[in-house]
Order: sequence, then C-alpha cells, then structure tokens
Amino acid sequence: QVQLVESGGGLVQTGGSLRLSCAASGLTFVNYFMAWFRQSPGKEREFVAAISRYSSTKRYADSVKGRFIISRDNAKNTVDLQLISLKSDDTAVYFCAAGGALETDRLHYDYWGQGTQVTVSS
Repeated sequence: QVQLVESGGGLVQTGGSLRLSCAASGLTFVNYFMAWFRQSPGKEREFVAAISRYSSTKRYADSVKGRFIISRDNAKNTVDLQLISLKSDDTAVYFCAAGGALETDRLHYDYWGQGTQVTVSS
C-alpha cells in the first residue's frame, strides 16, 4: 500500500533552519505531484509548497515564499522541504501529500503522511 513517511521535524529557535523529508513507497513516485501542508492547533490544514513531477514548477504559499524550498529526488522517491528563517507562526505539524495536479487545495491530494511536528521557540 501507499506510504508517505515524514521525518526531520523538531524544536528550533526563531531564525533557525530545519530540513523535512518525506519518503514515499507503494506508488510510482514520478507520476505524482508532491506537496507539503501544515496544520496548527485549532486551524485548518493549509498549503505550504508543491512541486511538479520533474521539478520544473514549484508553488509556495505567500507566507513561506523566499524562506522555504521544496525539492524532490525521483531516484530516491523523496520530497524535501528546507525551512529557513523560521518564525513562531511556522509552528505546526507538517504533512507530505501526493496528488494528480499542482494544486494548493488539499482536496486534490490522494495520499497523506502522518505528519512531523515543527516547533519554533522565541
């Protein structure tokens, strides 16, 4: 079955950096657009970044543009999210998702990981 497993979350100070990784299995990775979403307590799950199948197109939420970088390695079936200049507002559970289009709406994504916690302390 399809599995998406996130790793790399943790506790970091304001202004710090983290690199999240998502390992995919059970699907033909190159056929899927990949994305990262995040969810804070009491808030809706929101789009963070997405990448096309061959990395030619990337999309970012305005709140993370210029600070986060999404990348993928089709040979390793992984998608990463580099988080730079972290702010307290970035504190959330970060989810990896796989879908059939480069969309910001979570309804377009078919498979989801369990999430990894990122906590930014001041």
